[in-house]
Amino acid sequence: MTAFFTHEDGRYTATRMAVSAWSSEQLAGTAVCGLLAHELETHSPGPQFVPARFTVDMFSPILNEPIELRSSIVRDGNRIRVADASIVQHDRVRARATVQFLIASAEPPGEIWQPTHDLPIPDTRLDRPEGAPPLFKSGELDWTHDFASGVNAHRKAAWNNVPTLIEGTPITPFERAAFVADTTNLVCNWGTAGVGYINTDVTLNLSRLPEGPELGLQARDHVSANGIAVSTATLYDRAGALGLSTITALSNARRQVDMAAFAERENLPVSAN
Repeated sequence: MTAFFTHEDGRYTATRMAVSAWSSEQLAGTAVCGLLAHELETHSPGPQFVPARFTVDMFSPILNEPIELRSSIVRDGNRIRVADASIVQHDRVRARATVQFLIASAEPPGEIWQPTHDLPIPDTRLDRPEGAPPLFKSGELDWTHDFASGVNAHRKAAWNNVPTLIEGTPITPFERAAFVADTTNLVCNWGTAGVGYINTDVTLNLSRLPEGPELGLQARDHVSANGIAVSTATLYDRAGALGLSTITALSNARRQVDMAAFAERENLPVSAN
C-alpha cells in the first residue's frame, strides 16, 4: 500500500502509513492535515485562487477507524472564499479546519524588507512519482535518511516527497503542503531526548503553491514555557520560500517519542504527531 487512505462508501479508512507514532490506535497529524486539505480543496473557486491560510484544530485524537468528512462554504466573494471542514467519528467532531482562498494578482509597487533565507536544499532529488522516504538535516550535518542523526539540539530541516494521500488519486500541491506543515513539530520540537511535545494545531500560510513533488521545511523559531511551545517553520521548494507553518504544542513527556526508533521499527514515513 502506497497511500495513506482508501475511500469507499463516502468514508476514508487509514492505512498503516497514516498511524501515529504516539499510539497505534490513533492517526498521525500529517495524514489528518492532508485529509482535511483534500476536503477543503473541493471548495476552491479555481486555479486563480491560492489557499493562503489553512488552520487545523486537533482537539481530540483521530481514531484509527473509518472517517467521515463534512464541509461547507462560509463566505464567498470575488477575491476571497472561506470554507470549513471537520472530521467526524462516532457522530463527534474530532478535528476541524478552515481555509481562506485568496485571488492571485500582481504585486503592489515599491520595495519591502524581506529576510535573507538560507534554506538548505539537498543535491539528491526525491522526484519518484510514487513518493520517497524523507531526507533529514540537523545543524551542519549532511542530508540523510537516518533520523537517528537528529538526536541533538541543532536546527533541523526535512525534505519530503509525500506519497499518494488517497488511493487512486494523485496528491495535489495543497495536500502536499498541508501534510508537510504538520512536521513542524518534528523540525522544531525534536531535541536530545526525542520529541516531547504534541501539537494541538497547525496554521499554514502560503503565498503560492509548491512546485514539483519536493517540499522542504526548516525550523524558524521555537518559544516554550510551562509545558507549552510555539514553533514556526519555513516551507520551501527548489524555487525558494513559499510560506510559513506555525504550531502550538503541549508537553507530552510521559509519552516521549524516539522518532528514529519508531521509523526503524515501522519502516514508515516519519510524523511527529
